[in-house]
Amino acid sequence: MAQASANVAGISARAESWNMRLLGHSDLAGHGDGSRIDKKDNFLYIAHMKSMGVTILNVENPTQPRVVNQIAKAPGVHNHKVQIAGDLMITNHERAPWESGAYRPGIQLYDVAQPDAPKEISFFQTYDRGVHRFWFADGRYAHLPTSAEGFSNRVYSIVDVQEPTRVREVGKWWLPGLWAAGGETPKWNPNKSVWCHGIIASGDRGYVSYQDEGLAILDISDVTSPHLVSRLDLMPPFRGHTHTALPLPRRKLLIVAEESVRNGGADGYKMVWVVDIRDETKPVAISSFPIPKGDFAERGGRFGPHNIHENRPGSKDDDLLIYLCYFNAGIRIVDISNPFRPEETGFFIPPTPPGQPAIQINDVYVDTDGLIYITDRVGGGLYILEYTGPRPTEPDDRGRDMSGREWGLSHPEFL
Repeated sequence: MAQASANVAGISARAESWNMRLLGHSDLAGHGDGSRIDKKDNFLYIAHMKSMGVTILNVENPTQPRVVNQIAKAPGVHNHKVQIAGDLMITNHERAPWESGAYRPGIQLYDVAQPDAPKEISFFQTYDRGVHRFWFADGRYAHLPTSAEGFSNRVYSIVDVQEPTRVREVGKWWLPGLWAAGGETPKWNPNKSVWCHGIIASGDRGYVSYQDEGLAILDISDVTSPHLVSRLDLMPPFRGHTHTALPLPRRKLLIVAEESVRNGGADGYKMVWVVDIRDETKPVAISSFPIPKGDFAERGGRFGPHNIHENRPGSKDDDLLIYLCYFNAGIRIVDISNPFRPEETGFFIPPTPPGQPAIQINDVYVDTDGLIYITDRVGGGLYILEYTGPRPTEPDDRGRDMSGREWGLSHPEFL
């Protein structure tokens, strides 16, 4: 206990922090390159960038997280995404460009009825470069951004995992221009990077990020035939690389994060947008998050947005505070109770890991008790935090913003 407390005290003393308190830390048994996070009961699951597949920790005592198991990564891939629904865990297999040799693209399914001892069930193979940031939350359908035969880049594939030993694709959607085998040719600028990066499914809608071609809102009420509701593409004039589109259904908003992909801010400022979807056929960006102030572009590594807490079932469902990873600017907490004027209310930037130019906070998961789990992709491991800042004022049931003005469709000018 004294050693753990001393470690946390040492990190806290060297961290930059506002309205945040460090409770616990783990170096993930020497594999500190943490990526995506999920949780089941008292167990935290962390996928890794390169060194490992999945690390499992017992976090019943958040001040003393304990590594209880580790799953080795598969040859030739990085298994840097993990998702759990019920007793089923899925990890991705994406080709690792830094490795040579044979690899299997797709998803690996595990039984986690015993949370600290996953058992392999089956493997569903996809194609070429494999699967990136997938979504699996209802126990039935996994929503995969994956390479597919006949397509020039990744598309959106829906697979049914109800029978984990007989996984099958049931639906597919792609941005027109990607089906090379069908004679489609891209209409976008050839300098754009265009592929399905990730999906969040909510109810009968899929919110799909397509990098430099923005986002698509899809009707997935029939999973065998997803179809387009609308699109929003802000590049140009902005810099693109749409990473995540997070729906906030109660407030009829989307939080849309662009990803920083180059070191030292070489790809310019990337944005996090608040998008009004009261009329989902006409999504409109109404504001953007503040860009952290400081010398971050000169510190090394990436500076800009990455993952955000996604309000997964079983986690904290928060549509007033947004928990945003900002690579070398740490974890940022942003109050969007007034959607027209997002305001930062807290941050935590851990000290730089030994041998690295800067911290690179990669992923975040917020539990129902408010504890915040973040990972560093370059060696810092896992940090467990609590937010100590103000809780935003709840908008009233008429959809008023903090200034008292109505902004919902019930306003007389819309009637």
